[in-house]
Amino acid sequence: MRVLGVDPGLTRCGVGVVEGVAGRPLTMLGVGVVRTPADAELGNRLVAIEQGIEEWLDTHRPEVVAVERVFSQHNVSTVMGTAQASAVAMLCAARRGIPVALHTPSEVKAAVTGSGRADKAQVGAMVTRLLRLAAPPKPADAADALALAICHIWRAPAQNRLQQAVAQHAVSKGRTR
Repeated sequence: MRVLGVDPGLTRCGVGVVEGVAGRPLTMLGVGVVRTPADAELGNRLVAIEQGIEEWLDTHRPEVVAVERVFSQHNVSTVMGTAQASAVAMLCAARRGIPVALHTPSEVKAAVTGSGRADKAQVGAMVTRLLRLAAPPKPADAADALALAICHIWRAPAQNRLQQAVAQHAVSKGRTR
């Protein structure tokens, strides 16, 4: 499975592509950051993020796009910018028919480090180790994007089994009535 992880942000939108399957060594195919100037108009920043994500989709052809689920923070303007960048990533994927998976920060941290409360340094260290990199990707947004992709690769099989079980249960319940 090839997954594009997106750590959404207006100034720095982390992107990273990981390939592999759960239980096997994973391979990083690319990592980077789509940057926009903080003083640029919002519409222009969103277009720049779209263009950057489109380039990553063209180059790496992922099967799934994993995006960090936006959660409420104290700074509303930060949340809004993150949500807007997240929507751009989802739109780019949907336009191409690529499935989108949303993962919360605590799900990603727990999947990669074993603790949903891990800090950015711990996430970066584990991403470095899991992908057998020489050094942690910089900035942290890039490492977070790789962590999202890793999280999805590891969690997708269990999520698929759960969805199938729920669907089978619904079908069998409908037949017995």
